[in-house]
Formats: sequence, structure tokens, C-alpha cells
Amino acid sequence: MTTTPDTARGPAMAPAKRVDTRAILLFAFVACLFVGTGVLQSWNTTLSIFNMALVGAIMALGVNMQWGYAGLFNVGVMGFVALGGLAAVLVSMDPVDEAWAAGGLQILLALVLGAATIVLAILAYARLAAGPLRTLAMLVILIGGFFLFRAVFDPAVARVEAVNPASTGYLGGLGLPVILAWPMGGVLAAGAAWLIGKTALGLRSDYLAIATLGIAEIIIAVMKNEDWLARGVKNVTTIPRPVPYEVDLQQSQWFIDLADRLGADVITFSSIFVKLCYASLFIVVLLALIWLSEKAWNSPWGRMMRAIRDNEVSASAMGKDVKARHLQVFVLGSAVIGMAGAMMTTLDSQLVPGTYQPLRFTFLVWVMVIVGGSGNNWGAVLGGFLIWWLWIQVEPLGALLMQGITAGMDADSWLRAHLLDSVAHMRLLTMGLILLLVLRFSPRGLIPER
Repeated sequence: MTTTPDTARGPAMAPAKRVDTRAILLFAFVACLFVGTGVLQSWNTTLSIFNMALVGAIMALGVNMQWGYAGLFNVGVMGFVALGGLAAVLVSMDPVDEAWAAGGLQILLALVLGAATIVLAILAYARLAAGPLRTLAMLVILIGGFFLFRAVFDPAVARVEAVNPASTGYLGGLGLPVILAWPMGGVLAAGAAWLIGKTALGLRSDYLAIATLGIAEIIIAVMKNEDWLARGVKNVTTIPRPVPYEVDLQQSQWFIDLADRLGADVITFSSIFVKLCYASLFIVVLLALIWLSEKAWNSPWGRMMRAIRDNEVSASAMGKDVKARHLQVFVLGSAVIGMAGAMMTTLDSQLVPGTYQPLRFTFLVWVMVIVGGSGNNWGAVLGGFLIWWLWIQVEPLGALLMQGITAGMDADSWLRAHLLDSVAHMRLLTMGLILLLVLRFSPRGLIPER
């Protein structure tokens, strides 16, 4: 009788131990990739890739919360990343006093009028009985409110955008420390997610995907065209940093002495030092999010989310509010994505709305989650590091490969020209190949959910 429980318990513990060993080996392999990049190329290069990989891992954590926890197919990741980037501008940039004097308060008044119009229309729809009176009231409120909004908004925008358009032409921000933009990016993305979720989460998964994709494109279009908000396609540069500037370090005696003791070039070492400062901040954020995610995933709330994900009908029959829980996790995941977007804009020190493309900020993040292992926080992090390293390194490695293949070919050969031109497509080819291989041989990801 005493051997049966031990025998039964032994096999049950074995898979968990294998998964842990596998995870350690995979993380060690990815670490070797980064170290090898530093040794063979430069530490500046590997730290640049590493910092963006940290941001990508945080984005993957947010998507994993939505898909891995609740099965929500969000194809609008790009929009929430962009909202995080917008938060960095609105929080950290100094206000443009001339623009505020020209029409800032009038723009705020117009936005309040627009919001009041929507609220009034919702109240009218809810309180009036169905019929011609409600239809007439809705038309009067919406059409009248629209023209009132435009009458107040358009002149103010024209005056604001006319204020030194070459360098400003927008209202600016609050002038607060840029690190406060990270949580504010999460708040801004969470607010947008709540508005989206209240209407879209009742749809089927395919309709939810279409809705989130369309809303993400709307967010990008607004950021590109509303110059008063963040200069549109003129871009916002020189966003403040939470770390020192290289030039300031190069002029500091303590830093010069430190570089001398290490035998390093001051200019190169200043760039490495700044990247290490960014990496330290990003690692703190990533570890905090992993700790919170693991606590939530292994709590009764996490078990409830798994039950809802696996069988919504049964969970609903047991009294769980499925739509409310979906909205909750959708908002949480979007907040994490928005925070990562603010961190990325801070790292770049600029907001460029034209760079927000679905390929990079939606498809690539989804590849990170699928390859790493959806439903597993550590798998999402692994996917973030691995996929971003490949995304950056595949093209130069592909160029070396093609140069080696075509070394003996004639300079005028059409095949040589074709192979060299194909280097530009190596990234997409590699991502698709990796995705196919993982789905074929490890469909639950490299570190699957336990």
C-alpha cells in the first residue's frame, strides 16, 4: 500500500522537471546567442538588441495574458503600443505655452463637448422608448453635437498648428519625468482597451480580431493626422531620457576615470554605459511583471481564467461572468502592452507614428508568444528574446550566406543578382519557417503551458 502513492506520484512529477530543465537549456541557448553577438560583433550591438528584446518580451507578456489566459485574439497590438508611445510625449515633453495661449483651452473644450455628445446620445437611446421620437432625438443630438464640436475644434487646431510648425505646432506635454510615462502608457492603453472591450468582447473571436485590427489602424491614423496632439508625421524628437546622455558622461571626470581604470575608450564606453542603464530599468520592470503574472496565474483567479478559456459554457453555468472576466484580462494585457510602448519610445527618444506597422508590432509579437509557448509567462519571455534576436540578425547573416554562395559566380549573372536581392526578404522567410517548424514539432511552443 505504501508503494502505490509513490509510484503514482513519481510519473506526475517527471513532466514538470523535464519542462524546467528544457526551459533552463533554452534560456541558456538564447544567452549564448547574445554573448556570441557581443564577442563576434560588438557589445554595443548586443546591448541594443538586448534592450529591444526586453521591450518585446514585455509586449509578449501582455499578449500572452489575453491569448494564453483567456483565448482573446487581439490583432490590434500595434494600436496599444502606439498609445504607449503617445503617453511618453504627453507626459515628458514641455508644454508649448504659445500653442496653449493660441487655442489649447478651446481644444479641450471641444473634446469635452464631443464626449458630452456621445454620453447624451447613449442616455437618450437608453431612456427613450423605441420609435420615431428616439430616432429623431438621436439624430438631433449626434448631428448637432458634431457640428458644434467642429465649430469649436477646427479654428483652435488651426491656430495651434500655426505656432512655429517647423519645431512645435502642437500643445506639448506636462513636462514630468519621463519614467512616469511608462505607467501612464499602461493607463492610456487600458482606457482604450476598456472602451473597445465594452463593445467588441461580445463578438466571436474572428470578429474580435477584425475589430481590434481596425481600431488599431484608426489610432495610428489619428496620431498621423492630428498634428496638434503629437506633431503627426513631423514626429516628436528629443524626448527626455531616464538615464544620462553620452555627451554628459564623456565630460564627467568620474566617468573618464572609470573608463581609464577599465582600459576602455571613453566614447564607446559611454554608449555601453547608457545601454546598461536602460537594460537595468527594463529588467526591473520585466521581473516585476513576471512576478505579478505568475502570482495571478497560480491564484484562484488564474484557475478561473483557465476554466473560462477552456470551456466558457461550463464556466458560465457555474456562475462566472465570462464577459466581465474577458474585459478584465483584456484591459490588463493591453496595459502591459501600452507600458512596453512607452518604454520603447523612451529608448528611441522619439515618436514616429509612421513606423508603427502591423508586421513589426502585431505579427512579430504574436510569433514571440506562439514560439515561446502561449499560456506560459516564461515561454512568452523566451520567445521575445529569441525572435527579436533573429529579427535583427537574420538579415546580416543572410547577406554573409548569400555572399558566400555567390562568391564564385560571374558578376553579371542573373542568379547572383537574384540571390543577393533576396537578402532583404530573409527576415520574413525565417519567421515563417520558424513558425512552421514550431507548430509542426512543438505545437504548444518551446516552453508549453504546464
